[in-house]
Amino acid sequence: MKIITVLCILVLQTCISNPKPTDNIETIWTPKKLIQNNYEKAYFASGCFWCVEAIYESVKGVIEVYSGYAGGFTKNPNYYQIGTGRTGHAEAVEVIYDPNIVSYGTLVQVFFGSHDPTTPNRQGPDYGSQYRSIAFYKTEKEKQTIENYVKILEDGNYFQKDIITEIKVLEKFYYAERYHQDYEKNNPDNPYVKNVSIPRLRKFQKKYPELLKENH
Repeated sequence: MKIITVLCILVLQTCISNPKPTDNIETIWTPKKLIQNNYEKAYFASGCFWCVEAIYESVKGVIEVYSGYAGGFTKNPNYYQIGTGRTGHAEAVEVIYDPNIVSYGTLVQVFFGSHDPTTPNRQGPDYGSQYRSIAFYKTEKEKQTIENYVKILEDGNYFQKDIITEIKVLEKFYYAERYHQDYEKNNPDNPYVKNVSIPRLRKFQKKYPELLKENH
């Protein structure tokens, strides 16, 4: 479940003697769709990947979005392992986009404009290091773009608290299980989707109507 109870949180925080999840030998799932050479990829973590995937898929110029795990040390982690908060990974998304339509800078704007980057290890009702805020970069140019935008937000006092988003080089992105892909679209009646994911998507759409695809 996405909503972690206070009891579970306390248990995880006190089980510091437990070892980290074991590395898995094989990957869980890999998309078969081929990506054209003129498309590029960007990676972000900002809470539940069901929510983040749906948000980016509504943006003009975004071709596809995949849910997965990144930022940690466990190899080929699965959803159960991620839920322990001991893999080092966060729920993340891979955004495949057409740079001729949408810039990397705009995707960074979407990232900071669609979640609260001031809450450590938490986003909405979800609590744990797997839900922390991370803007991943692959090149120094991407890193500079993220840092420059953070400075703009801080200088403009856009948030009442300090931005705690990690700016981290992408070492490896692991795709999540197949059933997590397009989860919000495929499970509209799921209680979490109805009460958390869809409201978060609608809030973003209302805030940035100029960035949306025509069918959103």
